[in-house]
Amino acid sequence: MTQAVAEPPVTGPDERLGRRSPLWRLLGRPELGALLGAVAVFVFFSLVADAFLRATSFSTVLYAGSTFGIMAVGVSLLMIGGEFDLSAGVMVTSSALVAALTAYQFTLNVWAGVAISLVLTLALGAANGLLYVNTRLPSFIITLATFFMLAGLNLGVTKAVTGNVASDSVRDMDGFGSARAVFASDVGIGGVQVNVTVFWWLLLVAAATWMLLRTRIGNWVFAVGGDAAAARAVGVPVTRTRIGLFMGVAFCAWISGMHLVFAFATVQSGEGVGNEFYYIICAVIGGCLLTGGYGSAIGAAIGAFIFGMTNKGIVYAEWNPDWFKFFLGAMLLIATVVNLVVRRRVERSA
Repeated sequence: MTQAVAEPPVTGPDERLGRRSPLWRLLGRPELGALLGAVAVFVFFSLVADAFLRATSFSTVLYAGSTFGIMAVGVSLLMIGGEFDLSAGVMVTSSALVAALTAYQFTLNVWAGVAISLVLTLALGAANGLLYVNTRLPSFIITLATFFMLAGLNLGVTKAVTGNVASDSVRDMDGFGSARAVFASDVGIGGVQVNVTVFWWLLLVAAATWMLLRTRIGNWVFAVGGDAAAARAVGVPVTRTRIGLFMGVAFCAWISGMHLVFAFATVQSGEGVGNEFYYIICAVIGGCLLTGGYGSAIGAAIGAFIFGMTNKGIVYAEWNPDWFKFFLGAMLLIATVVNLVVRRRVERSA
């Protein structure tokens, strides 16, 4: 007697292994909305401002974008990890003041002040991360408290040490020339002067993109921002990842702070307040979700580029700069809606 052997059901290929067309892969990219917005803003200002298309004007736009784009890299990674840092703007000023005050007051080579500032700024980022992971309070609350403390320290310490609200000039101190070359010099390209911050910006975007897309740490960042409990269950070091992301913001703040010191030689203690919202806006325009788990450093860079084009485009068009924040708010709303629509279309078609 023989038994019939049931034939296995015929099934199609696993849909998870299905190939997606290049178009759908493009539509699924978080920076798509920002890219479309950047093209629209570029065409708009090209039409209304003749000076906008000059090479020198483009260099100025890139510089404006880079000063916010450097910080937007760290902030976007932190947002992909699901958190915020409202102390980012003031932290830039704090790092600059530490370098300037320590170098001047102790008559050190300015590179010593730069090194001390790096250590203290990274420690500040680690403190934000440790406070967050140990208290489990929202990062919004933790970093808001840090924001106020730093703003008070910047003003109080600067006035106590120098007698006014700004640091003493470090322009004549040892090492200033070489430090300025690294953090605030201009590089001639094709007859146009490009500030070195643009190269720092591009380097940071490339490094962050490589980390997010090509390394295990990038997977950890997306996993922590998407679902921290699930990530922890599969072995992702959630605590270390979050602390590292806060330190990443601090590192970007240090670079921006060093540019502040060596571009102007002195630092106003009240600078930086409110800039944290601009950094977050750049990341959101670039496709980073406020809920975490989605976004890219390239998108944040495009968001910062839009920021720079709008900032300088209004000047080249000879409009009243009071309209800048209106345009910024409108672009934020449009970019967010475009990102939402594109993502929903892709999710329905997947």
